[in-house]
Amino acid sequence: MRQRTLKQVLSATGIGLHSGKRVNMTLRPAAPDTGIVFRRVDVDPPVDLPVGAKTIGDTRMASTLDVGGVKVSTIEHLMSALYGLGVDNIYIDLDAVEVPIMDGSAISFVFLIQQAGLVEQSALKKFIRVKKAVEIREGEGHTLKYASLKPFNGFKLKFEIDFGHPAIDKTGQLVEIDFANTSFVRDIARARTFGFTQDVETLRNLGLALGGNLDNAIVMDEYRILNPDGLRYDDEFVKHKVLDAIGDLYVIGHPIIGEYHAYRSGHGLNNQLIRALLKDESAYEIVSFESVRETPQVFRSDWAVA
Repeated sequence: MRQRTLKQVLSATGIGLHSGKRVNMTLRPAAPDTGIVFRRVDVDPPVDLPVGAKTIGDTRMASTLDVGGVKVSTIEHLMSALYGLGVDNIYIDLDAVEVPIMDGSAISFVFLIQQAGLVEQSALKKFIRVKKAVEIREGEGHTLKYASLKPFNGFKLKFEIDFGHPAIDKTGQLVEIDFANTSFVRDIARARTFGFTQDVETLRNLGLALGGNLDNAIVMDEYRILNPDGLRYDDEFVKHKVLDAIGDLYVIGHPIIGEYHAYRSGHGLNNQLIRALLKDESAYEIVSFESVRETPQVFRSDWAVA
């Protein structure tokens, strides 16, 4: 099991979901053990923002990297695609504060990475294996939210939502995914972010959701979905929360061998969870596998293929 990077450089252009500004993005290969590094090329001199649990700052509506006051926002969908396709090392150049939202899911990033192609590198792939359970809880009763990681010889996620909205309540509220038998590309990557018209004015007063529209989000009024084409999955809302969680977990720096379980969690709680895991050195270990036979079954097969 060796590390992966891109075969070639590839660029794309889009708009930022929250900033509403045009963004030029370039994906570049990186050497073994580089990790995932965002680079703001619009500042002088350019600033590198390596992905890590402690480099995440603001988690309102997105996960935002912050290095010395230089920021890159809305990284979670791209991070999810990188996890799904097994990319360990990459540079991501941006000329704006935000990763482009594309269609609101991870599928556009998947296509870009597949177009660039992947190459195995000389160094062994590193995993974070969860050795004991870690949990973060907030609130109680109807305000309860939690996220947890526990030992499991693979990669499994369970997520439950509860928005109390008629359109969302009609869809699946709970999803359990074991990537030993599930395709990220087919079953998760196309799930889009979502929002509510009644929140738009408040968000825009905060400088958020300035680029949101029906082309890059599922939008709902008080009763129904406004997108004319409807949903991509019967349980697209909860699957998007899983997509976000995968990206938020990959901020830890390596694929996780373990089981994630969450109820009404979000970017902030997910970041608190990986920080709590890293804080307890007895709760995890970093491992590599010389032989494919030693690797958990989930990582032997390419669960990113369609």
